[in-house]
Amino acid sequence: MNPMPSAAATAILTAHGQPSAPQAQEAALARLATEVADLLPAWEIRSATLSSPGLLEQVTQDGALVYPFFVANGWFTTQVLPKRLQGFRYTQLAPFGQDPALPQLAADVLNRELQRQPPMSGDKPALLLAAHGSARGPKAAEATERFASALRSLLPDHQLLTSYIEQAPLISDVARDLPDTSLCLPFFAQSGNHVTSDLPNALQEANFKGRTLASLGSAPGVARLIAEALQSAAANRKA
Repeated sequence: MNPMPSAAATAILTAHGQPSAPQAQEAALARLATEVADLLPAWEIRSATLSSPGLLEQVTQDGALVYPFFVANGWFTTQVLPKRLQGFRYTQLAPFGQDPALPQLAADVLNRELQRQPPMSGDKPALLLAAHGSARGPKAAEATERFASALRSLLPDHQLLTSYIEQAPLISDVARDLPDTSLCLPFFAQSGNHVTSDLPNALQEANFKGRTLASLGSAPGVARLIAEALQSAAANRKA
C-alpha cells in the first residue's frame, strides 16, 4: 500500500470564539476552514477558537501557519495566542482585519448593497462601520480607523462613519439621525454576541432605520482572501 501523500502545508485558522457558548462559533470557523481547504486541496486546513479549552494546542503542529481570524493585532494575537502556542514552532500571519485586500472586498460588499437600494430620494445613504473597539488600549480602534481610511478611498462618493461598542464614538451616538437608506457594516470576523446582541441593541437605542449587513468575516470572498494570504506566507517562508 502506498503511503498517503503529505500535505503541501498545514494551516490553523483561529478566532476568539464565544466563551459562554463556544460550539456555534467553533462550528462556524470549521465551515470557513472547509471553504479554504476547497481552494487549497493540497493543504491541510484545521481550525480552533480560543474559547474551546485545549483545542488549539490539540490541532497545532510544528511548522504550521497560524492564521488569526481577528480584526486587530491586539492583545489576543500578540499575548494570548503566543502564550497558548508556547513550545510549538509556527509562523503567525497578520490578522484578517489587517489584510491589504480586505478594504476592496468590503467596498465590493457595500457597492452591491447600494446598487440594490431603490432609487434614492432625499438624503444620501451613510455607511456606518460598526466595530468593537477596546477600553483597554488603542490598537483595536487604530486598526479600524486604518481600515476605514482605506475603504473611504474606494468609496469616495459616500460618507463613511466609524463607531464602536466599547469606546467613543459609540454606535448608539453615531447611528442616531442617519438617513433611513443607510447601511451598517459590522467590522467583525465572527458573528458572536457583539454582532447578534450588542450591535442591534445599540442601533435600536439610536433608532437606526437603515439596514445592517452580515459581519464582514462572513462576506463572499473571505475564504479566497485567506487562501491567498496562506499561499503568500508559504511562498515567503520558502524564499
